[in-house]
Amino acid sequence: MPPKKAARQSVKQYQRNRSVRSNTRSTMVRVLRTLGSGDVEAAEPAFQEAVSALDKAAQMGAVNKKTASRYKSRLAARLNQLKAAESA
Repeated sequence: MPPKKAARQSVKQYQRNRSVRSNTRSTMVRVLRTLGSGDVEAAEPAFQEAVSALDKAAQMGAVNKKTASRYKSRLAARLNQLKAAESA
């Protein structure tokens, strides 16, 4: 592939990945805020949205799949902790 074309593609991919990562981070922040507020009913749909965003980002290659898995695991642990605290 000619170097000019590779450079053009690199710029496009960088911009695409940047927007996907930004969106993913925003959804994660929303989940963390709802978890911090202690509202389980609001946190569950936000958690599902974040998991979906992380999976899409990993599928596109914007985020490493193991990184996405780690974030999902940590969010799930916090959600489960909140559920346990509410039921106790």
